Amino acid sequence: MSDKPEIFISVDVETAGPIPGEYSLLSIGACLVFEPERTFACELKPINKNFDPEALEVTGLSLDALTRTGLEPAQAMDAFATWISDVVSPSGRAIFAGFNAPFDWSFVNYYFHKYSGANPFGFTALDIKAIYMGATGCRWEDTRSSKVAERLKPTLTGTHDALHDALYQAEVFRLIWRDLLQHR
Repeated sequence: MSDKPEIFISVDVETAGPIPGEYSLLSIGACLVFEPERTFACELKPINKNFDPEALEVTGLSLDALTRTGLEPAQAMDAFATWISDVVSPSGRAIFAGFNAPFDWSFVNYYFHKYSGANPFGFTALDIKAIYMGATGCRWEDTRSSKVAERLKPTLTGTHDALHDALYQAEVFRLIWRDLLQHR
């Protein structure tokens, strides 16, 4: 067991479709959960032309525009890894936290390994929806962001902008932590 301080990092991504490798990671947003002013954001060049029209409609991102303006995947992942090492001291441990973490994690993990060689988060992720379910005893169906927001009343909302959504889910994490877990 490690005694390293755990630094929770809220991560959100926008993608061109449902699975990494076949579809591109288009943007990454991240912030420290308990210091949300410490942020990271970037947009990436697509790795191919594959896309789910609904995914692009939701995000408002354009593959053509990102081909011109996005970072190369290796450059983006190196920048993200550098940011993580800057906000997490060598004595600390970076913990990936996401709202529906399995989806976001799959892209981040794939891109880190493919383009940067290693994932600074290790091999695990913390799902905010699962924390909420455990803290409240609710049904999985009630972990949708709209239902969680109804109960917790965050000031932010989700917008499908990766950085904004990372900030939103960090607020939700803090509300769960403060209002539900600390009162046990």
